[in-house]
Amino acid sequence: MSDLTILGIESSCDDTGAAIVRGTAGNARVMSNIVMGQAELHAAFGGVVPEIAARAHAEKVDLAVKQALSEAMVSLSEVDAIAVTAGPGLIGGVLSGVMCAKGIAAALGKPLIGVNHLAGHALTPRLTDRLTYPYLMLLVSGGHCQFLIVRGPDEFSRVGGTIDDAPGEAFDKVARLLALPQPGGPSVEERARDGDPKRFRFPRPLLDREGCDMSYSGLKTAVLRARDEVMTDNTLTAQDQADLCAGFQEAVTAVLAEKTRRALRVYMELNPSQPMIAVAGGVAANQAIRASLTTVAEEAGAGFTAPPLKLCTDNGAMIAYAGLERFALGETDDMTLQARPRWPLDKKSAPMIGSGKKGAKA
Repeated sequence: MSDLTILGIESSCDDTGAAIVRGTAGNARVMSNIVMGQAELHAAFGGVVPEIAARAHAEKVDLAVKQALSEAMVSLSEVDAIAVTAGPGLIGGVLSGVMCAKGIAAALGKPLIGVNHLAGHALTPRLTDRLTYPYLMLLVSGGHCQFLIVRGPDEFSRVGGTIDDAPGEAFDKVARLLALPQPGGPSVEERARDGDPKRFRFPRPLLDREGCDMSYSGLKTAVLRARDEVMTDNTLTAQDQADLCAGFQEAVTAVLAEKTRRALRVYMELNPSQPMIAVAGGVAANQAIRASLTTVAEEAGAGFTAPPLKLCTDNGAMIAYAGLERFALGETDDMTLQARPRWPLDKKSAPMIGSGKKGAKA
């Protein structure tokens, strides 16, 4: 098969992304990857405001596309198809991307491909490391957390996930509790480096229950109670803050490690010829979590990979590549493509319980 050139557009939360990916399924390269963040717009609110995010996407998405084309030195006429996140996510932002993609596709007479945002994350290891199917995927981000056995571009089996808050959402909430800047993940990780993870013994939710499901809302509440116990005149010392971060991060890491062990046991029953576990999503940037999961994989006799940090968070390259895999199979959409706030990858399993502020659980 000859190389395909795909334009990818991502706008599911608070990052406006556009990228050009060229190649074939399992052998593609990123020609450009533009991400325009919105952190400053939301900083005063302690989290992402959907209306502000949607307006920013509408203002930036065409600029991101133009910059991606320029950096890749590719013209719109050279693009074979336009791939766009069609869900799940904040509906206003998803709509902005979908309408932009429809406009480009209609104007140029190019194929349109709607991509599940979660599939973009789940297929990223195929882009970065050329993994072969099947592999185990831990998708861990601000709005989602689930273990998936990835068997093909549109064939995913969920073996566990969060029943309430996603880890990234818990990191953000803990950061707000401790007066740390957003996004919470990097802030908590940085403060945790100076803390004692043994000072506060936070709970490890659902470790006493079989299976691979997880829970993080109670852990956040435990941090709140511990914070209130050590505060003096509504003030935390720098050391208290660091110790709380360290204890929280260790609890999240411990839960993810044990649940990953269990998910690996399920996956290894398939007797894959090249067993691999991959992790992606914003929380995959956390170095303590990466190190722990690497150890778990080695113990199970599986390889471990995580995309480069810039491809762990939301970006257009992952959407372009997921679109490339669909397009290579002859799958496209038409102008009836709809933006979807919910869109489960595993169509057979029951939906996970709950809905986080950053996006619907799938």
